[in-house]
Amino acid sequence: MNKLFPVIFLAFLTANAQSQTSRFTDVIPYPASVTARQGSFSVKSNTVLIYDSEETKRIAGLYAEFLKQTKGLHLPLKKGSPSHNRNAVIFNSQSAPSEGYEMKIDPENIVLKGNGAGMFYALQSLIQLSKFTDAGTPGIPAGTISDKPRFGYRGMHIDVALHMFPFEFLKKFIDLMAQYKLNTFHWHLTEDQGWRLEIKKYPGLTQAGAWRAQTLLGSAQDEPMGYDSIPHGGFYSQQQVKELIRYAADRYITIIPEIEMPGHCISALAAYPELACGDHPGPFKTIESWGIYEDVFCAGKESTFTFLENVLTEVMELFPSKYIHIGGDEVPKTRWKTCKYCQQRIKDNHLKDEHELQSYFIQRIEKFVNAKGRTIIGWDEILEGGLAPNAIVMSWRGEKGGIAAAQQNHQVIMAPNDYIYFDHYQAKPEQEPLGFPGLNPLSKVYNYNPASDALTAQQKNYVMGAEACVWTEYMPTPAKVEYMILPRMLAFAEACWTPIAQKQYKPFLEDRLPLHLWAIDKKNDTHFFVPMAIGAEDDRVFQGKSFSVSLKPTVKGARIFYTLDNMPPRETDYLYEKPIVIKVPDGEKRILKTIVITPSGRRSAISKTTYINTRPSPLTTY
Repeated sequence: MNKLFPVIFLAFLTANAQSQTSRFTDVIPYPASVTARQGSFSVKSNTVLIYDSEETKRIAGLYAEFLKQTKGLHLPLKKGSPSHNRNAVIFNSQSAPSEGYEMKIDPENIVLKGNGAGMFYALQSLIQLSKFTDAGTPGIPAGTISDKPRFGYRGMHIDVALHMFPFEFLKKFIDLMAQYKLNTFHWHLTEDQGWRLEIKKYPGLTQAGAWRAQTLLGSAQDEPMGYDSIPHGGFYSQQQVKELIRYAADRYITIIPEIEMPGHCISALAAYPELACGDHPGPFKTIESWGIYEDVFCAGKESTFTFLENVLTEVMELFPSKYIHIGGDEVPKTRWKTCKYCQQRIKDNHLKDEHELQSYFIQRIEKFVNAKGRTIIGWDEILEGGLAPNAIVMSWRGEKGGIAAAQQNHQVIMAPNDYIYFDHYQAKPEQEPLGFPGLNPLSKVYNYNPASDALTAQQKNYVMGAEACVWTEYMPTPAKVEYMILPRMLAFAEACWTPIAQKQYKPFLEDRLPLHLWAIDKKNDTHFFVPMAIGAEDDRVFQGKSFSVSLKPTVKGARIFYTLDNMPPRETDYLYEKPIVIKVPDGEKRILKTIVITPSGRRSAISKTTYINTRPSPLTTY
């Protein structure tokens, strides 16, 4: 018996440590390094928040405000040294790897160490852990986190040109990014369908180009359904832009503006038609549908470059970001082929064709932007005809363009549409609101690796990071945007931040995500997609006589309802409380359907699993 005791005790410690670890690592994105310990720290009414600089005072104040709003605690802030403080949360300025931090939680106190963005990210981890004390956790579990991001560029794109969104919603979008340690807000401001940025030198851009008479109903990929006959538009003033830049900077988020060129510009041509090809172009109107249109900026007229340089000058005066996105995607060459000005430009510059004319266009804009001390980013079409010398390629048509650019020793931001475009469906289209064709479910987003294995170790150094894109053809409301980005944004954040060795989809889906969705659901002010029940094998067929099905909700506190008669489940049907035993007589089948309903009433899509006790013929469908 004495020989068995150490083994039993070790097993107990291991099991308890695993329990502590699972409680301790509820943070998203998952940290780079975690060490769990026994015990926990409880924030109480007499806890003191200690800071040592003006920046840590600001961040300690953010934590105090969080505790006030969520737990009704009014904690004092006190300047002091990190030593000899019990029952305290200590914000200690200390140099760390870029955006990195350390957090040590003991039963006596919590110490956060970092600088700038690192300290802010330590705060986000602490806030997450503090939230979950409301989910049955007695305190903030003890342990140490040593953390830093895998990639320096962790971006979210939002297109406000296809649909305009309220200014306050953009702040909410930035807040969501900050909570999950995303650091770049790519603001897509111009399109054929709308110009959204005030340019004082060219007031016509917002007087004419910011508005369209109506908007297409339904999907552009299907039979047309007509138009809604509702005028749509608006723009952001330069004062609003300055305010949003400050708001984002307080959360260590950089805003990168995008002004599309030479294509996707008909909203600009509606105001200034002389910038199009030909002697008497236009008239144009802001586009009311979706797609690619042949009218683009004329690459042969000097007036085009004068206009764009003036626009970009105002843009760069507004936005302090190092990077300026100039688009460059989906540029038809039809007008250039027949335009005497463009053809003369090709001849004068000894260009091979219209593809090289586009390269000329991009390189000329790049020289102007570089002269202002900035760097351009362009979609991967800027590779066509020769890449501008200092340009950063944003690879959206899969990874191919990004791989090619990295192989040419150019910096790359991965944004492949077949992985991290959030306008694509996240579940079965027949049960989802209208989206762009394509399926990017949560698991696919989570498992995306921005540093492709097609690159060598040296070439991977050119991958700056990744960006998830939100194109809004089919997102007319802020609620729809929220639904399409959540919870995929959380999976994307982990794909950008967490080392590959630490990434595991199963604990993300089953342990951590349900807590985060519970916190969002509890506030009931943000829409999100509810994933199907864990363990529900959707669209699968199993053969046999007897089955036991175990399920878990994807949101903490949610309930799972199910049916066995192929009917859609609802609250009046069976409530899942224990594993479902399904017995199938010879020659018959049973169809299990499940739905997850959160405490606030949000519903998942319905899963369908077929269990049969006969071998189907090749033509049999279920």
